[in-house]
Amino acid sequence: MEALAEFAALIEQYSKTDGINETALPRVSVIKASKPSEPIHGVHQPALCILAQGRKQVILGDKVFYYDATRYLVASVDVPVVGQVIEATPEKPYLCFRLTLDPAIISTLILETGLDNSAAVTANQNPGSSLSLATVTPELLDACIRLLRVLANPRDLPILAPLAEREILYRLLTGADEARLRQIAQADSKLHQINRAIGWIKQHFAEPFSIETLAAEARMSASALHHHFKSVTAMSPLQYQKQLRLQEARRLILLQGSDAATAGHQVGYESPSQFSREYSRLFGAPPLRDANRLKSSPDMLMSA
Repeated sequence: MEALAEFAALIEQYSKTDGINETALPRVSVIKASKPSEPIHGVHQPALCILAQGRKQVILGDKVFYYDATRYLVASVDVPVVGQVIEATPEKPYLCFRLTLDPAIISTLILETGLDNSAAVTANQNPGSSLSLATVTPELLDACIRLLRVLANPRDLPILAPLAEREILYRLLTGADEARLRQIAQADSKLHQINRAIGWIKQHFAEPFSIETLAAEARMSASALHHHFKSVTAMSPLQYQKQLRLQEARRLILLQGSDAATAGHQVGYESPSQFSREYSRLFGAPPLRDANRLKSSPDMLMSA
């Protein structure tokens, strides 16, 4: 397929190294991997991910999402996941186009195109899982290719890039992910309320909190918060907080050279033994051994 071949060539052109490569476009990055990766823990941000080559799996709770060049992934909120490139070779590397989803742009597009007719219905919908898969259409692929083509002409970026980005979002809004995109943009949707709770946890993850406090921040009842939070993230708010704490501690140990006790204390653990136990349960090894393993395997540091 000529379009897919061009898509792969464009991604590889702007992938200077294996890993995440930022581009001159503010919300667009391209990702390359020349070999399968180990399972990688990370927080998946709201984004559209389309592959030109290779295969990947993303684990959220007890669900596994597999995608390749025929299916794209959409993430609607910041959510801890385990990602793994499962098909890639030096001759045919894993190649991914990632567009960060901006709620303001989506909201403006909905209003300007008259796609806001079902706003009341969307606001009351159960938000469902934060991750979803859908079929890549020729129209969506074509819009992504045209967005990447603009990178070759910096003078064209401020004029043509927004048009191509808006078309990509329009294709999502008129396709299988219509309801999900609406919920991302709509201020009174259940997903937006859960996103407020997630934002609060991210700011206060090192502090203890009550479900009642979080529910007030989300403007929901405690029972509704717990139900919808688990539906979206596949975990409870306290489990979400634990994931953020442990991932930040891992970053402190690896990148800042903190010892395990200091890192655990900084992210809110009072008991070093509890920290070590929960760290080992999540990452499969105690902090020091895990850090040594990561340093010897740079591909494990790639974003999920």
